[in-house]
Formats: sequence, C-alpha cells, structure tokens
Amino acid sequence: MAVRKAAGLLDGSRNGELPETFWYTAKRRLLGPPMINAELRDQRLSKTLALGVLSPDGISSSAYGTEEILIALMPIFGVAAFAVLIPMTGVILFVMLLVVLSYREVVTVYTRAGGSYVVARENFGPRIAQIAAVALLIDYVVTVAVQIAAGTAAVASAFPSSPVGRYATPISIGIILLMCFGNLRGIREAGKVFALPTYLFSGSVILMIVVGLVREVVGNLPQQNVLHTPGLITPGKGASYYESLFLLYILLKAFANGGASLTGIEAVSNAVSAFKPPEGTNARRVLVTEGLILGTLVAGISWLSHLTHASPYKLGYPTVIAQEASMVFGHAGHFMFYVVQAATALILYTGGNTSFNGFPFLTSFVAEDSFLPRWMMKRGQRLVFSNGIIVLTVLSVTLIGVIGASVNALVPFYAIGVFTAFSMAGFGMAKYHHTHKEPGWRHKLVINFSAGVLTSIVVLIFAVVKFTEGAWLILIVFPVGVFALIRLNREYGSEARVLQTIGARRASGVAPSQPNYSRRVVIVFVDAFDLSTVAALRYAKSLRPTVVRAVHFVIDTEQAERLRAAWLPDRNVSLEFIDCPDRRLTRAAADLVSHEAETAGTQVTAILPRRSFRPIGRFLHDRTADKIAGVVSRVPNAAATIIPFDVQNRVRILAERQAARDGHAPVAIALKPGPPADGPPADGLTSVQQDLRSAVAAATPREEKTEPLPGAGGYDRPIPPPGVAPIGTLHQPGKATVEGRVRVVEIRSVERNSVLACEISDSTGDLTALFYGRSRIPGLMCGSRVRLRGPVGIKHGAPVMINPAYELIVPYSGNKPPAGDE
Repeated sequence: MAVRKAAGLLDGSRNGELPETFWYTAKRRLLGPPMINAELRDQRLSKTLALGVLSPDGISSSAYGTEEILIALMPIFGVAAFAVLIPMTGVILFVMLLVVLSYREVVTVYTRAGGSYVVARENFGPRIAQIAAVALLIDYVVTVAVQIAAGTAAVASAFPSSPVGRYATPISIGIILLMCFGNLRGIREAGKVFALPTYLFSGSVILMIVVGLVREVVGNLPQQNVLHTPGLITPGKGASYYESLFLLYILLKAFANGGASLTGIEAVSNAVSAFKPPEGTNARRVLVTEGLILGTLVAGISWLSHLTHASPYKLGYPTVIAQEASMVFGHAGHFMFYVVQAATALILYTGGNTSFNGFPFLTSFVAEDSFLPRWMMKRGQRLVFSNGIIVLTVLSVTLIGVIGASVNALVPFYAIGVFTAFSMAGFGMAKYHHTHKEPGWRHKLVINFSAGVLTSIVVLIFAVVKFTEGAWLILIVFPVGVFALIRLNREYGSEARVLQTIGARRASGVAPSQPNYSRRVVIVFVDAFDLSTVAALRYAKSLRPTVVRAVHFVIDTEQAERLRAAWLPDRNVSLEFIDCPDRRLTRAAADLVSHEAETAGTQVTAILPRRSFRPIGRFLHDRTADKIAGVVSRVPNAAATIIPFDVQNRVRILAERQAARDGHAPVAIALKPGPPADGPPADGLTSVQQDLRSAVAAATPREEKTEPLPGAGGYDRPIPPPGVAPIGTLHQPGKATVEGRVRVVEIRSVERNSVLACEISDSTGDLTALFYGRSRIPGLMCGSRVRLRGPVGIKHGAPVMINPAYELIVPYSGNKPPAGDE
C-alpha cells in the first residue's frame, strides 16, 4: 500500500482524526477556516484596476511631500520659502521622471514579481542583491509607519478639536494591528475596494487644484498670513550674509524631505506578474499613468501652497493639504474639505496596507534564495505569508512606538531604503542593456545609468543631511542586515553542500558506505511503569534488536522499590537498576550508551518515553527526555528516539473502550500502585498491573467503521457524483470507476523501476492507485481531484488499482493538463 494509517486509538475510530489543539481552535475562530491550497490562484488585474490597487503607496506620498519641503525651508527662508518651493519641486519632478523611465524598462524586461531585488539578483548575483533586499525591507517597514502616521494626521486635520491629534501614536499603532489582523484573514490587495481610495483622492485633489487655479485667475483666492498665524513652524526672517553659508545645506535638506514624494513608484514593478497579458506592456502603461498623476498632484499641491502660503504646523496638523482645501473651497464648499480629508486618510491607510502585501512576498523570495529563514516561505491559515505579516507588524509598531506618529520624525528613516532600491534597479538595468545589446539599448542604458547615479546622489545627500535626525541608525542597520543575510545564506549553503555530496554519490552509482552492525542494542530508559513505558517497550521490540534493555537510574530508592514491585514479569525484557548518586541523569545516560557503543559492530538506540500533559503540565514537569536525547545523539553509533504519549486523552479513550466492551459506564484507570482490596488476585498481579494489561489489550487495533468518515462531503473527502462507484463499496475484485481527491503521493523504486503510488479518497473510503513505470504525472499531486477507471483488486482489505485510466477533474494548479491513459 502507498500509505499506512495509524489505528484510531485517540478517538475510537479507525479513520479518526487527532483532536484540535486549543491554539488552533482559537486561531480558526479568529482568522476563519483555513483556505485550501487549490484556492491559491493568481488574480489577474486589468490596467484600470491595477492603477487603483498598486498606486496608493506612490500617489498618497504627494499628500505630505510639499509639507516636508516647507518644514526644512520655513525656519531659514521665512516667507521666501514659498518662492524656493517651486524650483525645488521642479528638481524633485525631474528625479521622478528619471525613476519612472528607469522602472519602465524594469517592468518591460522582468515580468516576474520582485522589482529591484530580481533586477539586482539577475545582473549582479544573489549576494549583491541583498543590498536591494535590505533596502526594500527597510522601505516597507518605514512605509507602514509613515503612511499610517500621515493618515492619522489627515483625520486630526479634519477634526482639529478632537483627541485624535493628542493620541496619534496609540491610534496609529491600533490601525497597524487592525491591518495585521485583516491581512492574516486573507484580505486581498487585488480588490475593487482597494482601488476606490486612489481614484477618490486623485479626483478630489485634482478638483481642488483646478478650483484653486480658477480662483487665482479670478483673483479671489485667499492667502494666509504666516507671520501672524499661531501654531505654525516659526518662519525665519531670511538669510543674512553669514547665514548664506548654510543655504546649500538647507536646500539639500529640503530636497531630501521632498524625496519622500517618490516613494511607492516601485510597487508596480513588484507585482508585474499580477497583470493581465501582455504583462510587461500593461505594467508599463500603468506605471507611466501613475507617474503622470503623481507629478500632477505634487506640482499642483506645491503651486497652491505657493499661492495660499499654506504652512506646516508644529503639531503636524492641520496639514498643508488640509489648509489648501479649506482655503480653496471656502465656507461654501466646506463639504469638499471633508471629502478631500477623507480621501487623503483612506489612500494613506491603503498605501500603508500595500506593504502588508509587498513585504511578505519579498521575504518569501529572499527566503527562497536561502538568505532568510525558510519559515518566511510558509503560507498560513488563509494562504498568506503569515510570518512575514507578523514580522512587519512587530517592526513597524516598534518604530512608530519609539519615534512617534510624526511624519517629519519618520522621514529620516525613509528615503535611504527607497532610493537605494532605485539605484540598484537603475544600475542593474544598465548592466542588462550593456550585456544583451538589444535594439535601442544605448539610450535605454543612458536613462537607467543616469537614474542610478542620480538616486545614488540622493542617498548620499540623505545620509549626510539627515544623519543627526535618525539616518545614522539606518546607516548602521543597513550593512548589519546585509551581512546577516549573507551569513545566513552561508549556513544554508554548508548544509546544502553536504546533502548534494550524498546525492551526487548516489546518482553516480557510488552508494555511501553503510555500516554493517552485527549487534543492535535498544535501551529503554524507564522512569515509572505506566502506559507510556508500555508503549515504549512495544516500539523497542518492533525494531527487532539483538538486545533490549530496560534501565532505571536510581536517584530515589523508594521510587525504585515501587517500580520494581510494579514491573510486569517479562521473559524478554528485565528491568536494570543503575545507581546515579550525583543525580546527573543526562551524564549517566551518555556514559551507559557510550559504553555499550564501544563494542565493535554495535549500534545503540535509546528509547525515551515522554508524557504529554495539558498546557499547564509543561510548567509542572521537566523536559528530561529531551535533555537526554540531546546528549545521547552526540555519541557515535548511537541514536535517540522520543516516544510521545498523551496521558489524559489516552487514558480517557482506553477507559471508554474498556467500558463499552464490558457494557457499563466508563471507569477511570488508576495509574498509581495501591494494595488490592480483597487480597492478591489469582494470577499474582496487582490491580494496577491488571488495569495496565487491560489497557494494552484495549489498545490493540480492531476493524471498525464509522459513517460518515471524517471530512465527508468536504474538500478533503468529496461526495462521489452519480455514475461512479463509492470507494467504500469496493470489497470484491472487479472493474469500477471512482472519483476522489488525491491525499497522498508516494514514489517507490521496485526492481529498478519507478512506481507512483497515490491514495485517492472520497466520502466513503480510500483507494490506492499504482502507476508502474511512472515517477510523475503532470497535475496529479496532493489536492488534485481525479477520476480513475480500471480493474480493482483487494490488498490487505483495501481496494487497489494498477495502471488505471485517469482523468484530472480539478487540477492542483491553474493549468489543466489533458487526461491521460496508462
């Protein structure tokens, strides 16, 4: 048979299922039922939907870009800052143009998700690519903090008298936790609900810009007096002769702040594979459209600030864009003020949620390349990368908790990671064009190389002008993160080389030398005589060793005497008592195993019963078995095996079985030795020994059948449709057609020939299909639904089909392979 199933000892049925743990039950109730693997589909996006779904991170940054420039300019330039704002915005728009043109080439060439990380990996190798990986990881973490903080500031701007501004940090942390919960439940970014904020924000802000320009032409656009408005960042009086030496520094600082407007442009390149075909062409059009919208918004918001003198406040709210909306729409259009603020808050929160999709996918890519722990590749309850979501939540909550929900305080951590990723993408694409020399490669190389150089200069500027404001931390974390990823990859590489060496020797026909042990010794370490010890002894005998020894280390003479009195007579296994005066059980076990393994040609296996208790029992019992196993495993020619035993559940089940067999109510089995009530029984065994023997007898597997089977009618065990035979009715040889779900796939080697064994299940039973001469059938894997036709045989009481005709009904992957005939 392809699969061997354990007897249903835990719940009394042969096909029983393990009881669910408390934590799994809680997780199921909190996150919902688990999604099946077959539901993992790539949701293809149209250009319209993709623009709304993938652009919030980039477009929303226009909400605070202008404000960040003014925060740097106002204290030095005063009112003249509004004049300097326009050329500064022009410089930022030029950088944005180069970045968009650079990423336009990225999405054309690399249509797989991954963005600058994939570009760097393909052109510079996996180690250099970790610079891009760390840059993007930092970017995603800070993006969550900045976007959520800016969104909370937008809410506070709409309601300045509310407590939102005073409690911005805890409110922002609460929103991040809410996003974490939603994404763990499987909220899909590719949904229409996530596209709405993008269009609402873009439309309302463009309307604000148009109305503002019209009012400027008409001549009734109000202008704020920044010198007499309380709460603003204190304006300077203009630069004096001596202060002019600092102007360049201030301009660079303002440029660095404004660079936050460029964040999020890479989001499209990270999700190219989600577009409808042709992926590259559609992604390029969406990227250009996003760049046009972002450029329009940044330019328009800066121009309105130039006209209205909307200025940043010390508290962070009302924001510049909120002041502009208030002055442009006035009292008559105050409704539109709230529309703009609602749209701003929504797109900022949605932009923060974008990281909850990008960060887990990036970590899974990096983990796939063995630069991050493999558990980052694991999908959780709702088919999302739960570990990545949790890590992102912890990091972003920590950042915003330490720094506070202030966009200006968080920006120094921001653009270094973003622009480093831009640089890696630009230089990577320049190398690609120089290597492949495709048509038109020269002007493409100039664009990408220029983008790489310019964004590298931005990184340098940011590192210098923002060093004392927090950039120093990123400059420390960055190289440490790259080194840590490379060090982790080295560890994975050393492990892989060992396995590849063994595999290469097997493939070349040189099998690794197998020690020929003429003597196999199994030592069962006994602490007390109970059901767990009985299970360990049964397992020890099943190994068919040369010698079986049961050993108890004496650290308490009274306990040893009780154990001697309770030990069941066994002509094959006698109990040995070994003195352990210093009570160092791990050392005593290692010495015993080492002494036994010193004999030439001897292999020693240590069997350790481990009793599993309720969660509170972990605090009531030590982990002696694990400690002994850890020490014994280091002894040459020795191995340790732990036999777990669920005490409470096993005793309850055995008691219920015994009671059902005797025809009376369940009676708990006593495990503690005690004197017999009416003298010794006739067979010379104590009542405890009788209970144990009854329990062992009750544990003997028996043929039982319960209907319906666990999971009957669900995904795992579908109900057979009309026209096919239920598997549970196949008890005699003959021909039949069955349909079910593939639960287990096993590849065997029989006389130098491959045999593909599959277990097929429906709501009535299980059937094994054997395909001789095959090691793989496309689409036939765990989770596939298949229909089989052919002769049925009975082996060990279960139906078997050999080389049946097969038809894939519900393939595991999205591409449905044709039916085959074997």
